Amino acid sequence: MSTLYWIRRDFRLDDNPALFYALQQNCKHAVFITAYDTWRTHNHSGIQIDFIERHLNWFSDELTKLGIKVTVIECNTFDEQREKLTQFCRSIGASSVLANSEPELREKVRDTKLAQTINLTLYDADTILPYGSVLNKQSEMFKVFTPYKKAWLNVLKQQGFEQTYLAAIPPSNNEVTQQSQFAFNYEKQDSSKWPLAHEFMQHVLPRFLTDKVTDYANDRDFPAIKGTSGISPYLTIGAISPKRVIYDLISYYPHILEDMKAPIFTWLNELIWREFYRNLLLSFPNLNKLHDFQTKFKRFDWPDHHEKFNAWCNAQTGFPIVDAAMRQLKQTGWMHNRLRMIVASFLTKHLLVDWRLGEAFFMQHLIDGDLAANSGGWQWAAGTGCDAQPYFRIFNPITQSEKFDPDGSFIRKYLPELANVPLKYIHQPQTYLDSIGDKSYWPQLVDLKEARLQALDYYQKELNTDE
Repeated sequence: MSTLYWIRRDFRLDDNPALFYALQQNCKHAVFITAYDTWRTHNHSGIQIDFIERHLNWFSDELTKLGIKVTVIECNTFDEQREKLTQFCRSIGASSVLANSEPELREKVRDTKLAQTINLTLYDADTILPYGSVLNKQSEMFKVFTPYKKAWLNVLKQQGFEQTYLAAIPPSNNEVTQQSQFAFNYEKQDSSKWPLAHEFMQHVLPRFLTDKVTDYANDRDFPAIKGTSGISPYLTIGAISPKRVIYDLISYYPHILEDMKAPIFTWLNELIWREFYRNLLLSFPNLNKLHDFQTKFKRFDWPDHHEKFNAWCNAQTGFPIVDAAMRQLKQTGWMHNRLRMIVASFLTKHLLVDWRLGEAFFMQHLIDGDLAANSGGWQWAAGTGCDAQPYFRIFNPITQSEKFDPDGSFIRKYLPELANVPLKYIHQPQTYLDSIGDKSYWPQLVDLKEARLQALDYYQKELNTDE
């Protein structure tokens, strides 16, 4: 009898405990199983699936060098996955399956059912610290980020993090005569502008850590500056381990854990936010179902603003920073983090559209779409989530635009119809365009002052209902 390695979102040799132990058991077979209908139901974007496909083909070649044959089993649902995986185990005589765990509720339910029919062993491999290792004095998950961050840092400094599997599986020198050519039957979008993870780790991340991370605290808010690392898509699909990232970060900056006010700590702070959101997903299962974290929003009745939502989706709001951000998302499969906050606040506050619609739209387009971070971010913007901004904090898209795209270079890149608008008018071009009779750009969808007051009144009214 043999062991089967189940590839999930762990397309890497580095920090891959399931693969590590599979090789110790002389594993000769690995499997990747699609779930097309489930992917669509969960709004997985075409660009992310293409990104996964590219990494699966690379990973398959690497496993072939290690003497492991990769088989792709095409399924539509998790139920079908269980059935076909059980059949495949019988066909190759596999007595056990090794895989890295997934924290999402539906995936955990699938694994629980599957463990009733096959010998399934799961390992945690998608966070820096083990799930549940950072708790408050009541042995519960934190509900506020700052104390979680302090506790997280204390655990890391006192206990360290598991490094057993870092570089535990060195690349093989064995030649592969034929490259894998797996292709998913899914509506894909080209992801080739994003290098494969091993190229990113060799060339992109080292340059970021040496040249850019010290300026990250300032540059990250300006979308026209390439001041972010771009690592989120790789963490999302598991092509890069977060443990490898923090190991490299500490190697470059040994004292980073001691000074939370240092500019370089700002980037580490984003990694800790990722850990926070993923632990919330596991600790509060209803978040997997897109329930509001704050129960007082349970009966919140979002207005039906279908036309406004469509205008937002189609970059037709009349607010250049919002429309340029939405164009960036649809054209590239990615959106700058500051812009994600701006467009989410605008949709939920100025347009009073249910955050779940925005969350789904982002998932359908983002290469780094992740349930924990995406839903957490949207609830933060809408004021309904864990440690969210209060409902009365409403970003003004014009002042945000003036502050973070002061020369309008980002706006002009994605809204070429505004290329010739003078700088004086670039953040509010309607007056200028009207003066020259130019109808190429949309009028403002709402009056910001009126929409802000309307949002405040609506939130107050809805939250006071039944109290």
